[in-house]
Amino acid sequence: MMPLMSPIRLLIAEDHAIVRQGLRTIFTNATNITVVAEAADGEQAVTLFRQHQPDVSLIDLRMPKLEGVGAIAQIRQECPNARLVILTTYDTDEDIYRGLSAGASGYLLKDTTAEELVNAVETVHRGRKYIPPDVAAKLAERMNSSELTDRELEVLHLLARGKSNTEIGTLLTITDGTVKFHLNNIFNKLQVKDRAQAVITALRRGLVRME
Repeated sequence: MMPLMSPIRLLIAEDHAIVRQGLRTIFTNATNITVVAEAADGEQAVTLFRQHQPDVSLIDLRMPKLEGVGAIAQIRQECPNARLVILTTYDTDEDIYRGLSAGASGYLLKDTTAEELVNAVETVHRGRKYIPPDVAAKLAERMNSSELTDRELEVLHLLARGKSNTEIGTLLTITDGTVKFHLNNIFNKLQVKDRAQAVITALRRGLVRME
């Protein structure tokens, strides 16, 4: 008789209680997965990971106290072999890039099916990556684009907030000429022609958020 395999021990990190309940139900119906811990924010996810050492962790990107990328980075720093799957509503190429760069092995959107979700956890548990084709396409787009510097991102964030060149210069303590220099670099890297297109593209890619 073949020995019974131990179920995959799963940590769920999701700040919405009703979503956590739905996820728990999905995995309760999967005979080979058991939920060992549930976190409502990023800091709790890191703490519960330390306590339970789950086989796989399912982590949301947007959470209070510590966002998903930060939680993933901390967990991977403490446990380099941790197997992590992102489950999120956000599909911008920057979110995908940051999440996978932090150490996640899978990336799923919340409109996925229960079957695919279970399959993703099983795949990552086997040591493989789980990245759907549409997510892979956006990741490729991000990898092929030019990286913005930290200063250019600061300028871009202020641009998205409707700040003028003079206001950006004052806030960042740089001259108008330097602001224009950074804007030209931003336009070239984003392949846009003006401020409005730069903001639209930045929002679409997840480089900035309207909060």
